[in-house]
Amino acid sequence: MRNRRWALASHAQGAVSESLWKLEETDASRPAERQILVKTLWLSVDPYMRGKLNEGAGMQAGSLMQGGGVGEVVESNHPEWRVGDIAESPDVGWQDYAVLTPDLPGASKVNKVDTRFAPPQAALSWLGMPGLTAYFAMLDVGRPKPGDTVVVSAAAGAVGQIAGQLARLAGCRVIGIAGSDRKLDWCKTIGFNETINYKSASDLAAEVARCCPNGVNVFFDGTGGPIHDAVLKNLAIGARVAIVGRVAVANNSGGEDTGLRASSRLIATRAVVQGFVVYDWWHRRDEALQRLAAWHKSGELQFREDVLSGLENVPRAFMRMMAGENFGKQLVQV
Repeated sequence: MRNRRWALASHAQGAVSESLWKLEETDASRPAERQILVKTLWLSVDPYMRGKLNEGAGMQAGSLMQGGGVGEVVESNHPEWRVGDIAESPDVGWQDYAVLTPDLPGASKVNKVDTRFAPPQAALSWLGMPGLTAYFAMLDVGRPKPGDTVVVSAAAGAVGQIAGQLARLAGCRVIGIAGSDRKLDWCKTIGFNETINYKSASDLAAEVARCCPNGVNVFFDGTGGPIHDAVLKNLAIGARVAIVGRVAVANNSGGEDTGLRASSRLIATRAVVQGFVVYDWWHRRDEALQRLAAWHKSGELQFREDVLSGLENVPRAFMRMMAGENFGKQLVQV
């Protein structure tokens, strides 16, 4: 059985390009005791992957590109898994076939996907890591209260679209920031009260002030960069800021942000700024998935997916996501 796989050809230096990867073909590995072999059905590309491309980030040149996916079990040496089961794991990688170890703990655990409630790819979007990020970063870090003004950047993306709807369900006034009117129209469709196109705004901080005359109570920051700076200038007293991503500055040399030094504003507003990594909350995964599924079933939670087809197009999908060209969760149907 032959296995196509994308390997990291070289580490990134600044902006990324498709030349960072090379497509190889090898024999598929076979599962050892208590392992399973899955045929990849869907792959996810996500902003966090950009950090893995840097030298010293853990991936060696020539190694399989890491990433999450969903696949069908085609061979099992594990008593709890059968051929035909659907598996989701962050360790699938960019390849046709993956050997997975279900007994690994924590975030590397292999999860069974029950397709009676949602299609398999949902485990990579609203009913997976992006949905969990939105759930915990908004509800536990942002702690929205009825009447709060909530600003969500990358509002039409995989995480932002869910985060904004959760704020709406909490009784908040929600402002979405994105880079196209088409995306912002979608945000209004799913309940955002106002929107800002950061690409066409001549003064982004002034636009935030116009939409948030009493200040921003909760800022769900998925981008960093100029949007981060503009919103921090408009925080309300007691504001909560959840830093979930920095895609706007992901290619910066040295990996450092540049921009507003917000210490005086943070003192004046007594704001709390917290960085967020979803795997710190993995022990509460089942709770979040149950609530997300219930909101979806009731029609209170909607989502969009942006799908490319074919393993050969995974690097292209990654580049689209990094450039903000995707509309909704970027997926590849293998």
